Amino acid sequence: MQPEQWPPELDALIAAPEHHKLLFENERVRVIDANIPAGQMTAVHTHRFAASHIVVSWSDFIRYDAGGNVLLDSRSLGKSVSTHTALWSEPLGPHALKNVGGQELHIISVELK
Repeated sequence: MQPEQWPPELDALIAAPEHHKLLFENERVRVIDANIPAGQMTAVHTHRFAASHIVVSWSDFIRYDAGGNVLLDSRSLGKSVSTHTALWSEPLGPHALKNVGGQELHIISVELK
């Protein structure tokens, strides 16, 4: 399924508002503040736009698909990401994310529409 086919109700701001806050939006970009405290898990949601991410604070996490299957366990990457690191991601289909580390996972995402 392509990003334009993902149900609008799975958008991160709608499906997981307790972990995603809109900071800014115009016709070109959308800036989202994603914050997942240690031990918490998001609802299943999507990110329909490619985005640049700035790490405010890092914690290990597991990303699951909508069926509960593990897509990524950050502990298997073999490295920790430091604060103020810039990352890139393509659109992310339906997934949930569980913070399995000891501190909050806090990311500012600038999505390109």
